[in-house]
Amino acid sequence: MASSEDIQTLILTTLDTQGAIENTDSLKAANGTPIPYLAVVGVLNSLASKEMVAYTTIEKDQFNLTAEGNEIADSGSHEAKVFNAVDAVNGIAIAELAKLLGASAKIGQGKAFKNKWIKKDGDKLVREVQSIVDQTQLDALEVRKSGTHSSAATLKELQARKHVEKVKLISYSVTKGPKFSLTIEKQATDLTAEMLADGSWKTQTFKKYNFAGNPPEGGHLHPLMKVREEFRKIFFELGFEEMPTNKYVESSFWNFDALFQPQQHPARDAHDTFFLEDPATATNFPDMEYVNRVKEVHSHGGYGSIGYGYDWKIEEAQKLLLRTHTTSVSSNMLYRLSQETKANGGVFKPAKFFSIDRVYRNETVDATHLAEFHQVEGVIADKNLTLGDLIGFMEIFFKKMGVPNIKFKPAFNPYTEPSMEIFSWHPGLEKWVELGNSGMFRPEMLETMGLDPDVRVIAWGLGLERPTMIKYGLDNIRELLGHKVDLDMIQSNPACRLDKKMGKELVGKDAIVE
Repeated sequence: MASSEDIQTLILTTLDTQGAIENTDSLKAANGTPIPYLAVVGVLNSLASKEMVAYTTIEKDQFNLTAEGNEIADSGSHEAKVFNAVDAVNGIAIAELAKLLGASAKIGQGKAFKNKWIKKDGDKLVREVQSIVDQTQLDALEVRKSGTHSSAATLKELQARKHVEKVKLISYSVTKGPKFSLTIEKQATDLTAEMLADGSWKTQTFKKYNFAGNPPEGGHLHPLMKVREEFRKIFFELGFEEMPTNKYVESSFWNFDALFQPQQHPARDAHDTFFLEDPATATNFPDMEYVNRVKEVHSHGGYGSIGYGYDWKIEEAQKLLLRTHTTSVSSNMLYRLSQETKANGGVFKPAKFFSIDRVYRNETVDATHLAEFHQVEGVIADKNLTLGDLIGFMEIFFKKMGVPNIKFKPAFNPYTEPSMEIFSWHPGLEKWVELGNSGMFRPEMLETMGLDPDVRVIAWGLGLERPTMIKYGLDNIRELLGHKVDLDMIQSNPACRLDKKMGKELVGKDAIVE
């Protein structure tokens, strides 16, 4: 590879003889090889800072064949291989074709059927035409030769089939600067004490400071945070206390066991939950008396329950994970509440808690799901609460969100009984759509913590991403979080009012519960 000095000399001498360089792609090293654009731009920046040259960037899209595309250009497409393998007279058994062509058989059959080159005859394939033109191979050869294709539709299809990939080529157009010269004067970068003492600073040439660049803009709230703030205002208006939710790594004990969720539950499988490898376990449990009560209620029951009838193991409860719901925080807060009640001589103080924070599920990422999302959760603990209190409070809560018309449907949750899904009527779709989930925490959870039997806890939850997507008109959750986020969308979108602007939008085309 040519050195910076060699590239610098090449650029200056070319400018001196030709007057300009239309495209630096034309520059070649002494051995005839092209010079990488990163090496060129480094030299150009240095010369431009001395005002010896000026340059502009040239960008061009080029399409290159992938490894599979090159194989097709060399030996033909999968569908052509299938056609050629089918004997013109006797055809070929499907099983024999798979042995002969391997992966190409499965890939090429569909395309060959679509092109009406072959057809199925019992357990074998036979030809429908005598000869074919392997257009896919011809298309690949055209891309290899020209770096593009005359048909945009064909290019798109080749990209979809992973036969070509688009790359951006960068080069530069260069002209002489006001201080162009074939020789480069060494410039000083600092004003030294010696220069000031001997006066040489007066004749010294200094390298210019580069003050170019865009001034930094002020920060902008992400749309998720704008909607999150609206939810927080609703909770604070209703007298709730925000729970501390900065503990993203949790033990299985608080995430599952304390909630009376059995150790054989599918949610504990690695396919659904992110478990940690190092450290893999936690030992900082609450008092062992409480842990033993959890073990007892799981294994043998209690408080009116027969339990699950299995041998509860503390080793399962010790496993560390990325929390799958903020209910792990709620269980911790309710246990603290029981301890405070005990410390106050048994005097119970009602509580209202809420949280809005990240949770993690081992999900396949698509347009509506990420491996992490935000959960909105509310919890009320008081004596003698009933299902009617839960329904009444839900009506108040969702009315403040601008959703006045709701109804409930019985559901199942491991740690609430009864449990209800919450629905709202969508006038545009003319149907009921799901908003969230709710229920009353089970006695097996609460009384095991040490709370009195007459203390009841009602809770509900919903997602944050989907109402945000509906509010800001996004169809793909990956446009809300991740590398596909449009920064202009973050900077230009206003704050929202759930009760004023979201109303009907909040219960849009999809359910907003995670």
